[in-house]
Amino acid sequence: MPAARFLAGAAAAVLLVNAVPHGVSGLQGRRFPSPFSSPPGGALSPPSANIVWSAANAAGGMLLLRRAGSSAADRWIMAGSGLCMAFVLAAHFGRVLPELDAAERSHSTG
Repeated sequence: MPAARFLAGAAAAVLLVNAVPHGVSGLQGRRFPSPFSSPPGGALSPPSANIVWSAANAAGGMLLLRRAGSSAADRWIMAGSGLCMAFVLAAHFGRVLPELDAAERSHSTG
């Protein structure tokens, strides 16, 4: 398997998995960390920013899927990459969101 196909498949899976939490939060009208916040990924962004970030991730993932292979090995690489990204996102947002929620509540009551 050429390295370019491997990387394209892995990156496509990562981008498509990352599009999900941003899109869902944006559609729910909830603030959620994004690269547009300050610090990037460490503060809450408005729903509209998350919709834009979700769309960019989905578009990039779909473009990269065109470069990725379609063999069984390619699909396993994409599935594994997506699963790894899901665990990374769960760990990051599981740590960051409770802290941000508590900070936002303290600012709104203070």
